[in-house]
Amino acid sequence: MNVDDTTPPPNEPFRSVPGADPEPDGLDAADGPEATESGEHPLALRLEQLILGAPRRYTPFQAARTAGVSMDLASRFWRAMGFADIGQARALTEADVLALRRLAGLVEANLLSESMAIQVARSTGQTTARLADWQTDSFLEGLTEPPEPGMTRAEVAYPLVELLLPELEEFLIYVWRRQVAAATSRVVQSDDEEAVDRRLAVGFADLVGFTRLTRRLEEEELGELVEAFETTAADQVAAHGGRLIKTLGDEVLFVADDPGTAAEIGMRLIETMTGDETMPALRVGMAFGTVTTRMGDVFGTTVNLASRLTSIAPRDAVLVDGDFAEALGEAGDAPISEAEVDASSSEKYRFALQPMWRRPVRGLGVVEPWLLTRRT
Repeated sequence: MNVDDTTPPPNEPFRSVPGADPEPDGLDAADGPEATESGEHPLALRLEQLILGAPRRYTPFQAARTAGVSMDLASRFWRAMGFADIGQARALTEADVLALRRLAGLVEANLLSESMAIQVARSTGQTTARLADWQTDSFLEGLTEPPEPGMTRAEVAYPLVELLLPELEEFLIYVWRRQVAAATSRVVQSDDEEAVDRRLAVGFADLVGFTRLTRRLEEEELGELVEAFETTAADQVAAHGGRLIKTLGDEVLFVADDPGTAAEIGMRLIETMTGDETMPALRVGMAFGTVTTRMGDVFGTTVNLASRLTSIAPRDAVLVDGDFAEALGEAGDAPISEAEVDASSSEKYRFALQPMWRRPVRGLGVVEPWLLTRRT
């Protein structure tokens, strides 16, 4: 083992010597995965090198030293990105060193605090991990069926990945830039006080009786149902101006900048799912108020209230809270009191609101739900 493989004290910084060769001592260009690893599938190592664009060359200590960051900070970045501890195995590449340099450089330039850089690493790692799992399990798996007898799926995977990788990479960057542009636009158009704690309409949509379905359906059928539900919900939320925060199998969480947009999404979800005989009943709960946003997720009392309203909503129905109903009334999307609506003014409203029985909601006290329907 190279002398530089010795693990340093956890908080001691290690700096590369200016002008020194960045490659660790004792390594040459011929050292590839086959020379450094044992017990791993040779084709898996070839695929890894193809995807990463470089062979394994560094231990974590060597990568940290070459990047000019402390081993402690490098370990925290690595874990935040969602990767397991690897001891001092030689498993890192030039790209890993460059990533460490970039994150540490943002901190050194005071563009990000250290804690914010960790959050950037964590949010990116969590998001892309799910994307990578989905593409590998659902996309690549279906395309790597051996075309000829005697060929394994692994043998087909290499040329397929070689062809797809650059195209998928470009598409990922395009979508990411589009999403950053949209998110930035929302921030600059909001008040400074609302940059973090904002008033949003929050909605949950939940499949009724999903637990019973899990016992009755085969795994493949259940997977197809969940995928159809998530796809339909995502399409409806995006098409009508909302943002899908996350999916939880039988439930989706979405937000919108105003209750009118959220109300349209909620009604569209009910109408779309009701028209699909393969789908179970759906219930939707929505609330309007201050929401804290962190790492692409939303938190706070408003989110909790929307979740509780979903749990008590009737089948194929939408329940909203009082603030949501009041905001719809102020915007002219629905009358607060049907008794005050005359025949001449009825057509100007998109939605109708019906007060329901006040009831205690766990952790939130007594609330008065409103049943939201579309005015016909």
